[in-house]
Amino acid sequence: MSTLLETRSPHPSEPPAAALATRCDRYRREHDLRAEVDDRARHIVLPIGAEYRAVTMPAPLGEQVRERLASSGIATPVVEHRRSQRWTFLTGSAGAGSLGTAESAHLFRMFATVASTGSDVVLPSPEDERTGYRTWVEPPAERVALPPLKAVVDATLALGTPGPRRAR
Repeated sequence: MSTLLETRSPHPSEPPAAALATRCDRYRREHDLRAEVDDRARHIVLPIGAEYRAVTMPAPLGEQVRERLASSGIATPVVEHRRSQRWTFLTGSAGAGSLGTAESAHLFRMFATVASTGSDVVLPSPEDERTGYRTWVEPPAERVALPPLKAVVDATLALGTPGPRRAR
């Protein structure tokens, strides 16, 4: 079985568009992620909405969140954006209720954000991995349900106090 961390297409002569389609198909088939190829941007994207959510944060905070989740027996795919030094945690839906204003503000002050419904999260492509531009910190498990958004948000919020608030 091949891994997601391969740096090259399984077919060296495969054109970039075909490599994107092959990787996207693998995300769909092996990991049950309903990824799509954005032909215009030449990326593999995961639409954010009812089925998927995502939380992006600075890499050092991401390392702590990942450790906290692991200590609770929770694993979730994590994408590293090396240039911006940020990690994106993929989650399942938000479930009942939504993120409150206070929670959103606290996350914002920690430099963490929840992807908005209707946005896309870009998943690593073979070219991204080859160049190190976008890679998996934690690749998706085979057909395992993603944890709810609340699990990642709660783990993030539990890790610290946001930066100081400015006086108004």
